[in-house]
Amino acid sequence: MTSLHWIFLTLATAADVWAACHALLTQRDPRAAWGWIAATLLLPGLGPVFYFLFGINRIEARGRKLRRRSPFDLQDPDGRLRPACPVSRLPDELDALAALTYAITGRSLTGGNSVEFLENGEQAYPHMLGAIERARERVYLSTYIFEANAVGRRFIKALEEAARRGVDVRVLVDGVGEWTQLPLAGSLLKRRKVPLARFLPPRLLPPSMNINLRCHRKILAVDGEIGFTGGMNIGDRYLAGRKWLKTRVTDTHFLLRGPVVAEMEDIFLWDWGFATGEDTAPHDHEDYVPADSTVCRCVLDGPNDPGNRLVEVYCAAISSARRRIRIMTPYFLPPREIVAALQLAVKRGVEVTVILPERNDTAVVHWAARHVLPHILNLGARVYYQPPPFAHTKHLVIDESYAVVGSANLDPRSLRLNFEMVLELFAHEPAQKLIAHFEKIRHVSRELTLADLAERNLPARLRDAFCWLFSPYL
Repeated sequence: MTSLHWIFLTLATAADVWAACHALLTQRDPRAAWGWIAATLLLPGLGPVFYFLFGINRIEARGRKLRRRSPFDLQDPDGRLRPACPVSRLPDELDALAALTYAITGRSLTGGNSVEFLENGEQAYPHMLGAIERARERVYLSTYIFEANAVGRRFIKALEEAARRGVDVRVLVDGVGEWTQLPLAGSLLKRRKVPLARFLPPRLLPPSMNINLRCHRKILAVDGEIGFTGGMNIGDRYLAGRKWLKTRVTDTHFLLRGPVVAEMEDIFLWDWGFATGEDTAPHDHEDYVPADSTVCRCVLDGPNDPGNRLVEVYCAAISSARRRIRIMTPYFLPPREIVAALQLAVKRGVEVTVILPERNDTAVVHWAARHVLPHILNLGARVYYQPPPFAHTKHLVIDESYAVVGSANLDPRSLRLNFEMVLELFAHEPAQKLIAHFEKIRHVSRELTLADLAERNLPARLRDAFCWLFSPYL
């Protein structure tokens, strides 16, 4: 053997040893660790290349880098964002859940809030535009998609006029989500001198192509007094009454008043400081004016946060259920932890009902979900398909007095790759409104059975299973 062969053999052996040791130390699942170790042994030299490309969890590595860019700490060491409004005693059945989700999130409950349920753009947009038009001090808007169509231009005009009045207007759009429609709404806002930031936008110089790590939060906070959150982006498609619009979407949003709005402002300022590099200290909110009696908690999750808070919160909520679990989501690829929690709930005698859209805007996700659904039905859950148009609504309702609403879907992208914000609602009245909406949709939906899924032909089953293989990245 020549010296060149010996050099190649030494480097290949070193790469094999490195890949095997790295897999042994970092892989959380022993099956994955064994698989990659076997690959390095069976494919010397080539195995480490595959491991480097596909085996390393770069999301966690990027998350650690992102944490170093944090503009400020959203939580004090004792877990409080700020001294919360007094919280009246929760019903006994919610005490344990509230304590557990506090342990998971480190965020205190906030009392004294009001929550108003808004359905589709027809209800949500007039309230949102009215709040911007009446703003006196500041308007903070964060959205994943901001379309520059008729609805988008109404928002652009309202934001421009508020900025001209001297209001502190800031708009944060996701650097990838913004590209769903041309012209870019961000460019139109900049022309009108509305302060705008893009969250991790793709760049050529210096190179940056973060297709993942998206800011999926939806926040509108005005004057620290009125806020909006939910699943709704900004665009014509959310006007569900326009039946001639093929891309129309049904969705829900929530109008909030009370101290929770101040928390939403601080979350926005954290994202703004992260995106711009500016020093964005939170506002001082000395006087809390209760709006009602609803108890809330903002739950944040993202690649920069250690652990998997949203999955743990969902599992805690599902585990607390005594009677019914109602889930409505557009994308349904739940991780094993949530599936296991649902399975145990069914075994406890809890009724689990899931409503999904019959027609999805992302066919690959829809097909992947169909591969999962036989297992969900075998657990004893009931699954319904909501008729078109596409339903983008995201709710989890436990029994009669607890709900989780916000921007997160039950899929790996929301639960692992995106920056999300959801709201825990510990209150009977908001939960009842969500239940009424859920049951209204269920009564017009088609129940899916194992027989329906068994009727799929072999090509359809292979397609669904193949799409499911890529579910961690959908």
